[in-house]
Amino acid sequence: MKITVVKKFTAEEVFDGEVPEYFPSTFKSPCPNFELGQEFITDGVRCPEGFCHWAYADIQKDLVTINFNDSENWYGMTPNWVTCTDGMRPVVFQIEKLEDDQ
Repeated sequence: MKITVVKKFTAEEVFDGEVPEYFPSTFKSPCPNFELGQEFITDGVRCPEGFCHWAYADIQKDLVTINFNDSENWYGMTPNWVTCTDGMRPVVFQIEKLEDDQ
């Protein structure tokens, strides 16, 4: 399966420009762990090298569902889009089955 980084949000985008004052300055920029367009290959079980372990834990259930569900279930269709659960600066990933995964 291929995971592609398709969008990174900043806290300003999440909070519509009203970032709480108590947020550390590091949370005001997008997640530093990923770059737009970055691609990772996974078997849906093991976290790919260089992938944020927290984000992988967040999306692993989606990877398993997409990998093992048939395409008649909308959720099992690919490509599909999922996010990590960082509510202050989330990252959106596109998940695709590769031909070898079929």
